[in-house]
Amino acid sequence: MPDLTHLEDRSPRGIAGAFSRAIRAGELAPGDRLPTVRDVAGELGVSPATVSGAWQALRRTGLVVSRGRAGTYVLETPTPWLSPRVRGLVGPDREGLRLDLSRGTPDPELLPSLGPALARVSASAGTLAYQDEPVLPGLRDVLVAGWPYAADAVTVVDGAVDGVARVLEQVVSYGDRVVLESPGYPPFYDLIEALGAEPVPVALDGEGVRVDALRRALLDRPVAVVLQPRAHNPTGVSTTPARAERLAALLRGRGADGPWVVEDDHSGAISTAPDVSLGTWLPERVVHVRSYSKSHGPDLRIAALGGPAGLVDRLVARRMLGPAWTSRMVQTILLDLLTSARSMDEVAEARRQYYGRQQALVARLADHGVGVAVPDGINLWLPVRDEPAAALHLAAAGIRVAVGSPFLAAGAAGSFLRVTSGLVGTADVAEVAAALAAATDAGPS
Repeated sequence: MPDLTHLEDRSPRGIAGAFSRAIRAGELAPGDRLPTVRDVAGELGVSPATVSGAWQALRRTGLVVSRGRAGTYVLETPTPWLSPRVRGLVGPDREGLRLDLSRGTPDPELLPSLGPALARVSASAGTLAYQDEPVLPGLRDVLVAGWPYAADAVTVVDGAVDGVARVLEQVVSYGDRVVLESPGYPPFYDLIEALGAEPVPVALDGEGVRVDALRRALLDRPVAVVLQPRAHNPTGVSTTPARAERLAALLRGRGADGPWVVEDDHSGAISTAPDVSLGTWLPERVVHVRSYSKSHGPDLRIAALGGPAGLVDRLVARRMLGPAWTSRMVQTILLDLLTSARSMDEVAEARRQYYGRQQALVARLADHGVGVAVPDGINLWLPVRDEPAAALHLAAAGIRVAVGSPFLAAGAAGSFLRVTSGLVGTADVAEVAAALAAATDAGPS
Protein backbone atom coordinates (compact mmCIF):
# COMPACT_ATOMS: atom_id res chain seq x y z
CA MET A 1 0.00 0.00 0.00
CA PRO A 2 1.42 3.42 -0.91
CA ASP A 3 2.17 5.97 1.79
CA LEU A 4 -0.97 8.11 2.01
CA THR A 5 0.09 10.13 5.05
CA HIS A 6 0.74 13.32 3.13
CA LEU A 7 -1.94 12.94 0.47
CA GLU A 8 -3.59 16.36 0.14
CA ASP A 9 -6.27 15.57 -2.44
CA ARG A 10 -8.49 13.02 -0.73
CA SER A 11 -11.20 13.05 -3.39
CA PRO A 12 -11.80 9.90 -5.50
CA ARG A 13 -9.58 11.41 -8.19
CA GLY A 14 -6.77 12.16 -5.75
CA ILE A 15 -6.88 8.71 -4.14
CA ALA A 16 -6.98 7.02 -7.56
CA GLY A 17 -4.02 9.11 -8.65
CA ALA A 18 -1.97 8.03 -5.61
CA PHE A 19 -2.63 4.35 -6.29
CA SER A 20 -2.06 4.79 -10.03
CA ARG A 21 1.38 6.29 -9.30
CA ALA A 22 2.14 3.42 -6.92
CA ILE A 23 1.22 0.85 -9.55
CA ARG A 24 3.28 2.52 -12.26
CA ALA A 25 6.24 2.89 -9.88
CA GLY A 26 6.13 -0.81 -9.03
CA GLU A 27 5.14 -0.31 -5.38
CA LEU A 28 2.09 -2.42 -6.21
CA ALA A 29 2.96 -5.28 -8.54
CA PRO A 30 0.72 -7.05 -11.08
CA GLY A 31 -1.52 -9.47 -9.18
CA ASP A 32 -1.24 -7.58 -5.86
CA ARG A 33 -4.47 -7.13 -3.92
CA LEU A 34 -5.41 -3.56 -3.10
CA PRO A 35 -6.22 -2.80 0.54
CA THR A 36 -9.88 -2.92 1.46
CA VAL A 37 -12.09 0.10 0.96
CA ARG A 38 -12.68 0.22 4.71
CA ASP A 39 -8.95 0.21 5.51
CA VAL A 40 -8.16 3.05 3.10
CA ALA A 41 -11.19 5.06 4.25
CA GLY A 42 -10.07 4.67 7.87
CA GLU A 43 -6.50 5.75 7.17
CA LEU A 44 -7.54 8.82 5.17
CA GLY A 45 -10.56 9.79 7.26
CA VAL A 46 -12.93 9.73 4.28
CA SER A 47 -16.13 7.82 3.54
CA PRO A 48 -16.06 4.32 2.00
CA ALA A 49 -18.03 5.77 -0.92
CA THR A 50 -15.11 8.10 -1.68
CA VAL A 51 -12.67 5.20 -1.82
CA SER A 52 -15.13 3.15 -3.90
CA GLY A 53 -15.19 6.01 -6.39
CA ALA A 54 -11.39 5.87 -6.58
CA TRP A 55 -11.50 2.11 -7.22
CA GLN A 56 -14.03 2.65 -10.01
CA ALA A 57 -11.72 5.21 -11.61
CA LEU A 58 -8.82 2.75 -11.48
CA ARG A 59 -10.98 0.06 -13.09
CA ARG A 60 -11.99 2.43 -15.87
CA THR A 61 -8.34 3.14 -16.64
CA GLY A 62 -7.61 -0.59 -16.82
CA LEU A 63 -5.10 -0.66 -13.97
CA VAL A 64 -7.08 -2.92 -11.64
CA VAL A 65 -9.78 -5.54 -11.86
CA SER A 66 -12.54 -6.33 -9.36
CA ARG A 67 -13.03 -9.95 -8.31
CA GLY A 68 -16.12 -9.36 -6.21
CA ARG A 69 -15.79 -10.46 -2.61
CA ALA A 70 -12.21 -11.59 -3.28
CA GLY A 71 -11.19 -7.95 -3.61
CA THR A 72 -9.64 -5.63 -6.19
CA TYR A 73 -6.31 -6.55 -7.81
CA VAL A 74 -3.67 -4.90 -9.93
CA LEU A 75 -4.22 -6.20 -13.45
CA GLU A 76 -1.72 -8.90 -14.36
CA THR A 77 -1.96 -8.81 -18.16
CA PRO A 78 -3.09 -5.39 -19.36
CA THR A 79 -4.97 -5.43 -22.64
CA PRO A 80 -5.84 -1.77 -23.25
CA TRP A 81 -8.39 -2.42 -25.96
CA LEU A 82 -10.55 -4.59 -23.69
CA SER A 83 -12.84 -2.92 -21.14
CA PRO A 84 -12.12 -3.56 -17.43
CA ARG A 85 -14.74 -6.23 -16.71
CA VAL A 86 -14.04 -8.06 -19.95
CA ARG A 87 -10.38 -8.32 -18.91
CA GLY A 88 -11.48 -10.13 -15.76
CA LEU A 89 -13.65 -12.73 -17.49
CA VAL A 90 -11.21 -15.47 -18.43
CA GLY A 91 -9.84 -17.87 -15.86
CA PRO A 92 -6.24 -19.04 -15.52
CA ASP A 93 -4.42 -19.95 -18.71
CA ARG A 94 -2.47 -23.19 -18.45
CA GLU A 95 -0.65 -25.42 -20.86
CA GLY A 96 -2.68 -28.41 -21.94
CA LEU A 97 -5.97 -26.51 -22.27
CA ARG A 98 -8.41 -28.89 -23.97
CA LEU A 99 -11.75 -27.10 -23.84
CA ASP A 100 -12.26 -23.35 -23.78
CA LEU A 101 -15.72 -22.81 -22.30
CA SER A 102 -15.04 -19.21 -21.26
CA ARG A 103 -15.91 -17.14 -24.30
CA GLY A 104 -19.70 -17.24 -24.64
CA THR A 105 -19.38 -17.90 -28.37
CA PRO A 106 -21.43 -20.29 -30.53
CA ASP A 107 -20.14 -23.60 -31.84
CA PRO A 108 -18.70 -22.88 -35.31
CA GLU A 109 -19.95 -26.28 -36.45
CA LEU A 110 -23.54 -25.21 -35.74
CA LEU A 111 -23.50 -21.97 -37.73
CA PRO A 112 -25.23 -21.99 -41.13
CA SER A 113 -22.96 -22.36 -44.13
CA LEU A 114 -22.07 -19.00 -45.68
CA GLY A 115 -20.97 -20.53 -48.99
CA PRO A 116 -24.31 -20.47 -50.79
CA ALA A 117 -25.10 -16.95 -49.55
CA LEU A 118 -21.69 -15.63 -50.59
CA ALA A 119 -22.09 -17.21 -54.00
CA ARG A 120 -25.33 -15.32 -54.52
CA VAL A 121 -23.88 -11.96 -53.50
CA SER A 122 -22.53 -9.86 -56.35
CA ALA A 123 -18.79 -10.17 -56.79
CA SER A 124 -18.47 -6.39 -56.62
CA ALA A 125 -20.00 -3.88 -54.24
CA GLY A 126 -22.89 -1.92 -55.60
CA THR A 127 -22.26 1.68 -56.61
CA LEU A 128 -24.56 3.35 -54.13
CA ALA A 129 -24.79 6.93 -52.91
CA TYR A 130 -23.59 7.62 -49.38
CA GLN A 131 -27.00 9.12 -48.60
CA ASP A 132 -29.05 6.10 -49.66
CA GLU A 133 -31.33 4.38 -47.16
CA PRO A 134 -29.14 2.60 -44.57
CA VAL A 135 -31.26 -0.59 -44.64
CA LEU A 136 -31.96 -2.74 -47.69
CA PRO A 137 -35.73 -2.66 -48.31
CA GLY A 138 -35.92 -6.43 -48.66
CA LEU A 139 -34.11 -6.99 -45.36
CA ARG A 140 -36.29 -4.44 -43.61
CA ASP A 141 -39.41 -6.29 -44.79
CA VAL A 142 -38.10 -9.58 -43.39
CA LEU A 143 -37.08 -7.99 -40.08
CA VAL A 144 -40.43 -6.24 -39.62
CA ALA A 145 -42.34 -9.44 -40.39
CA GLY A 146 -40.50 -11.26 -37.61
CA TRP A 147 -40.42 -8.45 -35.04
CA PRO A 148 -42.03 -9.29 -31.67
CA TYR A 149 -44.22 -6.17 -31.71
CA ALA A 150 -45.19 -3.36 -34.08
CA ALA A 151 -42.18 -1.04 -33.88
CA ASP A 152 -42.33 2.42 -35.50
CA ALA A 153 -38.92 2.10 -37.12
CA VAL A 154 -36.37 -0.66 -37.72
CA THR A 155 -32.72 -0.24 -38.72
CA VAL A 156 -29.54 -2.33 -38.63
CA VAL A 157 -26.38 -1.79 -36.57
CA ASP A 158 -23.04 -3.54 -36.12
CA GLY A 159 -24.04 -6.11 -33.51
CA ALA A 160 -26.11 -6.12 -30.34
CA VAL A 161 -23.63 -4.26 -28.13
CA ASP A 162 -23.27 -1.57 -30.80
CA GLY A 163 -27.04 -1.17 -30.83
CA VAL A 164 -27.37 -1.00 -27.05
CA ALA A 165 -24.46 1.44 -26.81
CA ARG A 166 -25.89 3.74 -29.46
CA VAL A 167 -29.27 3.87 -27.72
CA LEU A 168 -27.71 4.60 -24.34
CA GLU A 169 -25.54 7.32 -25.86
CA GLN A 170 -28.77 8.99 -26.99
CA VAL A 171 -30.61 8.84 -23.67
CA VAL A 172 -27.99 8.76 -20.89
CA SER A 173 -26.15 11.81 -19.58
CA TYR A 174 -23.37 12.15 -17.02
CA GLY A 175 -24.64 11.34 -13.54
CA ASP A 176 -27.77 9.51 -14.71
CA ARG A 177 -28.75 6.13 -13.34
CA VAL A 178 -29.30 3.03 -15.48
CA VAL A 179 -30.89 -0.24 -14.33
CA LEU A 180 -28.77 -3.30 -15.15
CA GLU A 181 -29.32 -6.95 -14.34
CA SER A 182 -27.07 -8.55 -11.73
CA PRO A 183 -25.73 -10.94 -12.71
CA GLY A 184 -25.58 -9.34 -16.11
CA TYR A 185 -23.45 -8.79 -19.18
CA PRO A 186 -20.10 -7.27 -18.08
CA PRO A 187 -19.60 -4.84 -21.01
CA PHE A 188 -22.85 -3.09 -20.07
CA TYR A 189 -21.42 -2.21 -16.66
CA ASP A 190 -18.25 -0.92 -18.32
CA LEU A 191 -20.32 1.04 -20.82
CA ILE A 192 -22.38 2.73 -18.10
CA GLU A 193 -19.20 3.73 -16.28
CA ALA A 194 -17.71 5.06 -19.52
CA LEU A 195 -20.82 7.24 -19.97
CA GLY A 196 -20.34 8.64 -16.47
CA ALA A 197 -23.58 7.06 -15.29
CA GLU A 198 -24.36 4.93 -12.24
CA PRO A 199 -25.63 1.34 -12.53
CA VAL A 200 -28.62 0.33 -10.43
CA PRO A 201 -28.54 -3.49 -10.17
CA VAL A 202 -31.68 -5.63 -10.18
CA ALA A 203 -31.92 -9.33 -9.37
CA LEU A 204 -33.49 -12.11 -11.44
CA ASP A 205 -35.31 -15.35 -10.73
CA GLY A 206 -36.34 -18.18 -13.01
CA GLU A 207 -38.86 -16.00 -14.88
CA GLY A 208 -36.74 -12.91 -15.49
CA VAL A 209 -36.07 -9.67 -13.64
CA ARG A 210 -37.93 -9.65 -10.34
CA VAL A 211 -40.82 -7.20 -10.16
CA ASP A 212 -39.99 -6.16 -6.59
CA ALA A 213 -36.36 -5.51 -7.57
CA LEU A 214 -37.38 -3.29 -10.48
CA ARG A 215 -39.90 -1.47 -8.30
CA ARG A 216 -37.14 -0.57 -5.82
CA ALA A 217 -34.77 0.41 -8.62
CA LEU A 218 -37.32 2.83 -10.07
CA LEU A 219 -37.19 4.82 -6.83
CA ASP A 220 -33.74 6.00 -8.02
CA ARG A 221 -35.38 7.53 -11.12
CA PRO A 222 -33.26 5.78 -13.75
CA VAL A 223 -33.30 7.05 -17.32
CA ALA A 224 -32.97 3.57 -18.84
CA VAL A 225 -33.47 -0.11 -18.06
CA VAL A 226 -31.35 -2.66 -19.94
CA LEU A 227 -32.79 -6.18 -20.14
CA GLN A 228 -31.95 -9.48 -21.82
CA PRO A 229 -35.35 -11.01 -22.56
CA ARG A 230 -34.11 -14.43 -23.71
CA ALA A 231 -31.16 -16.73 -22.98
CA HIS A 232 -29.88 -14.27 -20.39
CA ASN A 233 -26.10 -14.05 -20.24
CA PRO A 234 -24.86 -15.53 -17.91
CA THR A 235 -27.78 -17.35 -16.26
CA GLY A 236 -29.64 -18.72 -19.28
CA VAL A 237 -32.96 -17.42 -17.88
CA SER A 238 -35.62 -16.36 -20.40
CA THR A 239 -38.31 -13.90 -19.37
CA THR A 240 -41.78 -15.40 -19.40
CA PRO A 241 -44.58 -13.51 -21.18
CA ALA A 242 -46.41 -13.14 -17.85
CA ARG A 243 -43.36 -11.60 -16.18
CA ALA A 244 -42.75 -9.30 -19.15
CA GLU A 245 -46.34 -8.03 -18.90
CA ARG A 246 -45.94 -7.31 -15.18
CA LEU A 247 -42.67 -5.44 -15.75
CA ALA A 248 -44.27 -3.42 -18.55
CA ALA A 249 -47.23 -2.54 -16.32
CA LEU A 250 -44.87 -1.34 -13.61
CA LEU A 251 -42.96 0.82 -16.08
CA ARG A 252 -46.14 2.14 -17.67
CA GLY A 253 -47.10 3.45 -14.26
CA ARG A 254 -44.17 5.86 -14.45
CA GLY A 255 -45.90 7.74 -17.29
CA ALA A 256 -44.33 9.47 -20.27
CA ASP A 257 -41.29 10.45 -18.23
CA GLY A 258 -40.50 6.85 -17.32
CA PRO A 259 -37.22 5.21 -18.29
CA TRP A 260 -36.37 3.88 -21.71
CA VAL A 261 -36.23 0.10 -21.97
CA VAL A 262 -33.40 -1.35 -24.07
CA GLU A 263 -33.72 -5.07 -24.83
CA ASP A 264 -30.73 -7.15 -25.91
CA ASP A 265 -32.08 -10.26 -27.66
CA HIS A 266 -28.58 -11.55 -28.36
CA SER A 267 -29.37 -15.22 -28.95
CA GLY A 268 -32.38 -14.73 -31.19
CA ALA A 269 -33.09 -17.75 -33.35
CA ILE A 270 -31.17 -20.27 -31.21
CA SER A 271 -33.31 -19.50 -28.16
CA THR A 272 -36.00 -22.05 -27.38
CA ALA A 273 -38.10 -19.58 -25.37
CA PRO A 274 -41.06 -17.63 -26.78
CA ASP A 275 -40.16 -14.38 -28.53
CA VAL A 276 -41.02 -11.84 -25.84
CA SER A 277 -40.62 -8.07 -25.60
CA LEU A 278 -41.93 -5.40 -23.25
CA GLY A 279 -42.61 -3.49 -26.46
CA THR A 280 -45.79 -5.54 -26.82
CA TRP A 281 -47.25 -3.44 -23.98
CA LEU A 282 -44.97 -0.39 -24.00
CA PRO A 283 -43.98 0.27 -27.64
CA GLU A 284 -43.44 4.00 -27.10
CA ARG A 285 -40.60 3.41 -24.57
CA VAL A 286 -38.93 0.19 -25.77
CA VAL A 287 -36.00 -0.29 -28.12
CA HIS A 288 -35.50 -3.95 -29.04
CA VAL A 289 -32.12 -5.11 -30.39
CA ARG A 290 -31.88 -8.51 -32.08
CA SER A 291 -28.47 -9.96 -32.86
CA TYR A 292 -27.60 -12.58 -35.46
CA SER A 293 -24.13 -13.31 -34.09
CA LYS A 294 -24.88 -16.47 -32.14
CA SER A 295 -27.35 -17.83 -34.64
CA HIS A 296 -25.75 -16.90 -37.98
CA GLY A 297 -22.13 -15.91 -37.28
CA PRO A 298 -20.29 -13.55 -34.89
CA ASP A 299 -18.14 -12.08 -37.65
CA LEU A 300 -21.16 -10.87 -39.61
CA ARG A 301 -21.34 -8.11 -36.95
CA ILE A 302 -24.96 -7.28 -37.63
CA ALA A 303 -28.07 -6.78 -35.52
CA ALA A 304 -31.49 -5.26 -36.05
CA LEU A 305 -32.81 -2.44 -33.87
CA GLY A 306 -36.41 -1.33 -33.64
CA GLY A 307 -38.32 1.18 -31.55
CA PRO A 308 -40.01 4.60 -31.51
CA ALA A 309 -39.29 6.53 -34.70
CA GLY A 310 -38.08 9.66 -32.90
CA LEU A 311 -35.32 7.84 -31.06
CA VAL A 312 -34.37 5.48 -33.90
CA ASP A 313 -34.19 8.38 -36.36
CA ARG A 314 -31.86 10.28 -34.03
CA LEU A 315 -29.67 7.20 -33.73
CA VAL A 316 -29.54 6.74 -37.53
CA ALA A 317 -28.74 10.43 -38.03
CA ARG A 318 -25.88 10.26 -35.54
CA ARG A 319 -24.59 7.10 -37.19
CA MET A 320 -24.52 8.88 -40.54
CA LEU A 321 -21.78 11.09 -39.06
CA GLY A 322 -19.69 7.99 -38.34
CA PRO A 323 -19.89 4.61 -40.09
CA ALA A 324 -23.13 5.75 -41.79
CA TRP A 325 -24.47 2.26 -42.51
CA THR A 326 -23.79 -1.41 -42.01
CA SER A 327 -22.23 -2.91 -45.14
CA ARG A 328 -24.97 -3.59 -47.67
CA MET A 329 -23.05 -6.67 -48.76
CA VAL A 330 -23.34 -8.02 -45.22
CA GLN A 331 -27.02 -7.06 -45.20
CA THR A 332 -27.48 -8.99 -48.44
CA ILE A 333 -25.80 -12.04 -46.91
CA LEU A 334 -28.05 -11.84 -43.84
CA LEU A 335 -31.14 -11.48 -46.01
CA ASP A 336 -30.13 -14.61 -47.90
CA LEU A 337 -29.55 -16.52 -44.64
CA LEU A 338 -32.93 -15.42 -43.26
CA THR A 339 -34.83 -16.50 -46.35
CA SER A 340 -32.95 -19.57 -47.59
CA ALA A 341 -34.66 -22.84 -46.69
CA ARG A 342 -31.30 -24.52 -46.15
CA SER A 343 -30.04 -21.82 -43.79
CA MET A 344 -33.28 -21.77 -41.84
CA ASP A 345 -33.06 -25.54 -41.41
CA GLU A 346 -29.44 -25.25 -40.24
CA VAL A 347 -30.34 -22.64 -37.62
CA ALA A 348 -33.29 -24.72 -36.44
CA GLU A 349 -30.98 -27.73 -36.08
CA ALA A 350 -28.49 -25.62 -34.10
CA ARG A 351 -31.28 -24.60 -31.74
CA ARG A 352 -32.17 -28.25 -31.19
CA GLN A 353 -28.53 -29.21 -30.68
CA TYR A 354 -27.90 -26.49 -28.09
CA TYR A 355 -31.03 -27.43 -26.17
CA GLY A 356 -30.05 -31.10 -26.22
CA ARG A 357 -26.54 -30.30 -25.00
CA GLN A 358 -27.90 -28.18 -22.15
CA GLN A 359 -30.27 -30.94 -21.11
CA ALA A 360 -27.53 -33.58 -21.24
CA LEU A 361 -25.05 -31.56 -19.17
CA VAL A 362 -27.63 -30.62 -16.54
CA ALA A 363 -28.69 -34.26 -16.26
CA ARG A 364 -25.08 -35.37 -15.80
CA LEU A 365 -24.52 -32.69 -13.17
CA ALA A 366 -27.59 -33.98 -11.32
CA ASP A 367 -26.00 -37.43 -11.29
CA HIS A 368 -23.15 -35.84 -9.32
CA GLY A 369 -25.54 -34.13 -6.89
CA VAL A 370 -25.35 -30.68 -8.51
CA GLY A 371 -28.79 -29.29 -9.28
CA VAL A 372 -29.23 -26.45 -11.79
CA ALA A 373 -32.07 -25.55 -14.13
CA VAL A 374 -31.74 -26.24 -17.85
CA PRO A 375 -30.66 -22.88 -19.31
CA ASP A 376 -31.77 -21.34 -22.57
CA GLY A 377 -29.07 -20.42 -25.08
CA ILE A 378 -25.43 -21.48 -24.78
CA ASN A 379 -24.36 -20.56 -21.22
CA LEU A 380 -24.74 -22.15 -17.79
CA TRP A 381 -24.39 -20.26 -14.48
CA LEU A 382 -22.83 -22.51 -11.87
CA PRO A 383 -22.69 -21.65 -8.14
CA VAL A 384 -19.37 -22.68 -6.55
CA ARG A 385 -17.84 -22.52 -3.09
CA ASP A 386 -14.75 -20.56 -4.10
CA GLU A 387 -14.55 -18.90 -7.50
CA PRO A 388 -10.77 -18.66 -8.01
CA ALA A 389 -10.23 -22.18 -6.65
CA ALA A 390 -12.95 -23.60 -8.91
CA ALA A 391 -11.45 -21.92 -11.98
CA LEU A 392 -8.00 -23.24 -11.08
CA HIS A 393 -9.37 -26.75 -10.53
CA LEU A 394 -10.91 -26.75 -14.00
CA ALA A 395 -7.81 -25.24 -15.59
CA ALA A 396 -5.78 -28.10 -14.13
CA ALA A 397 -8.23 -30.46 -15.86
CA GLY A 398 -7.70 -28.66 -19.17
CA ILE A 399 -11.00 -26.75 -19.09
CA ARG A 400 -11.20 -22.94 -19.09
CA VAL A 401 -14.33 -21.17 -17.88
CA ALA A 402 -15.24 -17.56 -17.12
CA VAL A 403 -15.17 -16.52 -13.48
CA GLY A 404 -18.41 -15.05 -12.20
CA SER A 405 -17.30 -11.84 -10.50
CA PRO A 406 -17.27 -9.61 -13.63
CA PHE A 407 -20.96 -10.46 -14.18
CA LEU A 408 -21.98 -9.23 -10.72
CA ALA A 409 -22.68 -5.70 -9.54
CA ALA A 410 -20.16 -4.28 -7.09
CA GLY A 411 -20.79 -5.68 -3.63
CA ALA A 412 -23.00 -8.55 -4.83
CA ALA A 413 -22.61 -11.78 -2.89
CA GLY A 414 -21.92 -15.23 -4.27
CA SER A 415 -19.28 -17.18 -6.15
CA PHE A 416 -20.05 -18.47 -9.64
CA LEU A 417 -18.65 -19.68 -12.93
CA ARG A 418 -20.10 -19.05 -16.36
CA VAL A 419 -19.71 -22.11 -18.54
CA THR A 420 -20.31 -21.94 -22.29
CA SER A 421 -22.11 -25.23 -22.11
CA GLY A 422 -23.37 -25.02 -25.68
CA LEU A 423 -19.88 -26.10 -26.76
CA VAL A 424 -20.03 -29.36 -24.77
CA GLY A 425 -20.86 -32.14 -27.20
CA THR A 426 -21.83 -35.73 -26.53
CA ALA A 427 -18.23 -36.97 -26.45
CA ASP A 428 -17.25 -34.55 -23.67
CA VAL A 429 -20.38 -34.22 -21.56
CA ALA A 430 -19.56 -36.89 -18.96
CA GLU A 431 -16.02 -35.65 -18.39
CA VAL A 432 -17.05 -31.98 -18.25
CA ALA A 433 -19.92 -32.67 -15.84
CA ALA A 434 -17.62 -34.57 -13.50
CA ALA A 435 -15.03 -31.78 -13.58
CA LEU A 436 -17.65 -29.08 -13.00
CA ALA A 437 -19.19 -30.99 -10.12
CA ALA A 438 -15.78 -31.40 -8.47
CA ALA A 439 -15.02 -27.71 -9.02
CA THR A 440 -18.13 -26.61 -7.13
CA ASP A 441 -16.53 -27.85 -3.88
CA ALA A 442 -12.98 -26.67 -4.62
CA GLY A 443 -11.34 -24.32 -2.15
CA PRO A 444 -11.37 -23.89 1.61
CA SER A 445 -14.33 -25.38 3.44
